[in-house]
Amino acid sequence: MTTQEVGDRARRPSGGHRPRHGSPTIRQVAAAAGVSRATASRVINGGELVSDQARAAVEAAIAQLGFRPNPMARGLARGRTGSIALVVPEPNSRVLSDPFFAETIVGLSASLEAHELQMVLLLARAGGRTERIVQFLAGGHVDGAIIASHHRDQALDEAVQELELPCVFIGRPLGIGRASYVDMDNVLGARVATEHLLASGRRRVGTVAGPGDMSAGIDRLRGWQEALTAAGLPTDAVETGDFTTEGGEAAARRLLTAHPDIDGLFVASDLMAAGALAVLAKDGRRVPQDVAVVGFDDLGFAETTDPPLTTVAQPVTQIAERAGEMLQGILSGLQPEPASELFPPRLVRRASA
Repeated sequence: MTTQEVGDRARRPSGGHRPRHGSPTIRQVAAAAGVSRATASRVINGGELVSDQARAAVEAAIAQLGFRPNPMARGLARGRTGSIALVVPEPNSRVLSDPFFAETIVGLSASLEAHELQMVLLLARAGGRTERIVQFLAGGHVDGAIIASHHRDQALDEAVQELELPCVFIGRPLGIGRASYVDMDNVLGARVATEHLLASGRRRVGTVAGPGDMSAGIDRLRGWQEALTAAGLPTDAVETGDFTTEGGEAAARRLLTAHPDIDGLFVASDLMAAGALAVLAKDGRRVPQDVAVVGFDDLGFAETTDPPLTTVAQPVTQIAERAGEMLQGILSGLQPEPASELFPPRLVRRASA
């Protein structure tokens, strides 16, 4: 027996018990397995060039000692940071006021936690702030990125494609040819909302659409148009908002001024619908008797409007969680790129329609 083997045996725990003080270390795992620290490290971090006998000994020692790898150290050994960026191209004020982003953070956090990954929140709207986000992503600080609330943005879009950073979008991206994403079926959701208004007898249905530089705005407008066209009704009553209450109020005011005969209104988000309800109330128009209103999202806010809002439910938490799982699959080599997944819509009926 060599001096090293004697030393290893002397340090090896006896009787199958774990070390008395603190968590077991990789050095103790190596000693218990009778191998070098380098060999133990290769087994723990999934490396090659390890014999089956040594691998079995290390795995037995891990089980015996109750060893758990340090995620940060394991990431460094694999060339990983253990961090994922959540990129939100929106100003701070909107992120704090829109429940969409809170639900996104909750869902993504749950997904990443299951894989011992940390989330880094990056907020950017345009110009210089977008450039700083790009520099951060290019600096090797994160293993991948989730991009939510994507606007068509030339600088960010080009950077995402050039960096070749593993990336998944929450919402179908614009301006990017090959991309993985998870989204609602926004076209179908808007069609279901509009058909509900038509089924209730409305024949002059307008819409407050979302921004034209976002797929959600484009797709929800398309669904509204498809439903009206199929019914042989006009599609001229359109105004665009920015997915905020203030933007919805301004757009609804323009819409009602241009088309005072509206008796139904599909609004592309619940926050904008709240603004539209305020305009209708100021005009003395009863909801739903004079104008029926349907929103989109159902993130808790719709239950508090007056009257409570009929809306299309968007499972944002589940969408964000699935996006995190998809990114983890890309990082581990199990998820082919690009991939996409759409969640089906569900109409939630309340008093507004």
